[in-house]
Amino acid sequence: MTSSDRSQAVDVTHTYEIRTYGCQMNVHDSERLSGLLEDAGYVRAPEGTGEGEADIVVFNTCAVRENADNRLYGNLGRLAPIKARRPGMQIAVGGCLAQKDRDTIVRKAPWVDVVFGTHNIGKLPILLERARVQEEAQVEIAESLEAFPSTLPTRRESAYAAWVSISVGCNNTCTFCIVPALRGKEKDRRPGDILAEVEALVAEGVTEITLLGQNVNAYGSDIGDREAFSKLLRACGKVEGLERVRFTSPHPRDFTDDVIAAMAETPNVMPQLHMPLQSGSNPVLKAMRRSYRQDRFLGIIEKVRAAMPDAAISTDIIVGFPGETEEDFEQTMHVVREARFAQAFTFQYSKRPGTPAAEMADQIPKEVVQARYERLVALQEEISWAENKKQVGRTLEVLVAEGEGRKDGATRRLSGRAPDNRLVHFNPSLWGPDDERGTPPGEPVRPGDVVEVEITYAAPHHLLAEGPAKGVRRTRAGDAWERRNAAPPAPTGVMLGLPKVGAPAPEPASAPACGCP
Repeated sequence: MTSSDRSQAVDVTHTYEIRTYGCQMNVHDSERLSGLLEDAGYVRAPEGTGEGEADIVVFNTCAVRENADNRLYGNLGRLAPIKARRPGMQIAVGGCLAQKDRDTIVRKAPWVDVVFGTHNIGKLPILLERARVQEEAQVEIAESLEAFPSTLPTRRESAYAAWVSISVGCNNTCTFCIVPALRGKEKDRRPGDILAEVEALVAEGVTEITLLGQNVNAYGSDIGDREAFSKLLRACGKVEGLERVRFTSPHPRDFTDDVIAAMAETPNVMPQLHMPLQSGSNPVLKAMRRSYRQDRFLGIIEKVRAAMPDAAISTDIIVGFPGETEEDFEQTMHVVREARFAQAFTFQYSKRPGTPAAEMADQIPKEVVQARYERLVALQEEISWAENKKQVGRTLEVLVAEGEGRKDGATRRLSGRAPDNRLVHFNPSLWGPDDERGTPPGEPVRPGDVVEVEITYAAPHHLLAEGPAKGVRRTRAGDAWERRNAAPPAPTGVMLGLPKVGAPAPEPASAPACGCP
C-alpha cells in the first residue's frame, strides 16, 4: 500500500484510549490530547472497552509519583502480546516521564510507536501518522514550549466545570521536585487570552472554572506585573454567568495580601485554598529549598481566616525528607494542629532520580517514615472530622457533580461540591407541601444544577444531607450537560492520512499540581 493509498478515507472507526497519571496539569493535557485525536478523526473508546481493544492507547505519564517508571513499563509489558496480535494498534507515551526518559522508552519497550514530551503535545496525531507510514517508532521531545496548550483543540471531561491554564512551567528549585526540569521555566499566558477562554466557556454553559498553573499565584512574573494574579481573579468576578472560580496550586512565597483581598472581595471566587506546606520544620524547609518558614506559612493561614472565616484550607505534606529528625516531624505536627486543615495530601518521601534530594545524606529508614506517616494521617483524620462536624446544621449550595459518589446508585443519592469544595452526598428529593415528606423534583436534577441542602452528618472526607433538598436551581450548566449526553450522531469514517495542522479554529475552552508548590 502506498502513502497515497493510506491517505484515503475509509469507512472504519478508529478508537483511542488515554490513561492519565499525576496532577491536574496532566488531566488538562489529556483533555487536549483527546481534542487533538478527535480533530484528526478518531473516536473515544466506549466505557468498558477491554485491555488493548482501543486502536490507539496513549499514556500521559507522571515522573513525580513513586515508582512511576515501574508502573509505566509494567502497563506497556501487558500490552506487548496484545499489540503483537493486532498489527494496526498503536501505543504512544507522553508526559513528564516521557520528557525525562526520551528514547529510553523505546529501548525498553520497542513496541511503543510514539514518544512525545510535555512541550509538544500538539504533535501527537502527526507522530502517530508518521509512525504508521514509516513503520518505525517516532521519538520527538521539544526542549521548550512550542505553543501554549490553550491553542489546541480540547475534549473536556465536564460540561459544567473546566480547567483554564494561565501559566506553564515553574521557576522554583525545590530539591525534591523534578517538575521544573521537565516542564521548563514559567511562561505566563496573556490576561486577555485567559479571559477570552473563560468567556467562551461560560457561553457554552460552564459555570465553574479552575485557574491552573504549576505555581499559579506567581502569575505575572513573566509579564512584569506582581499583582497580575489578583487582578485576574477580580476580572473573573466580572464575567457574567461565571458562578465559581477556583485556582491551584499556589506557593506560600508568592501568596500576597492583594490575592487574599481579591479572594475575599470577589463573590464568585470560592472560599477554598490549597496551600502546600511540605514540612513544618524550618531546617527541613531550608533543605527542601522552600523560600518560606513556619511563621510565614501560619501567618498566611491567619490572614486568610481573618478575611474568609469559612474558608476550607487544604495542603500537601512530605514525611521523611532526608535529614528529618523527630523534632522536625513534631514541628510539622504542630503546624497541622495550628492550621487545622480541612484536608491534607500526605506523601512519604521517596527518591526521584535527577533531584538534589536523591543524593542527600541521612535518608530516613522506611520503617521510621511509615510510623511518622501513620501518626500524621491519624492526626489529620481527627482534625478533618472535627472541621467537617462544624458544617452540620448549615444550609449549603451544592453544585451537582458527575461521578463523585461511588455509592450514589445504591443509595439513590446524588453528590456534588459545596462552595468550599467539600464533597456532599445528598437526597435529591424535595420537601413536600407538608414539609414532612420528600417528593421527586418535577424535572430530574442534573450535573451542573445547584441544590440547596441542609447538612445532617459529617465524616472526615464528606458531608451528608439526608433530608430532602430545600430547593433545586436548574442552570445553563445542567442544560450543557444534558446536550452533551443526548444521543450522539453515528460515527463517520476516519481519514487515515495526515491530520490537520496549524492553529485550530477558536472554540470554547479537568490532586494539587504535582504536589510541588
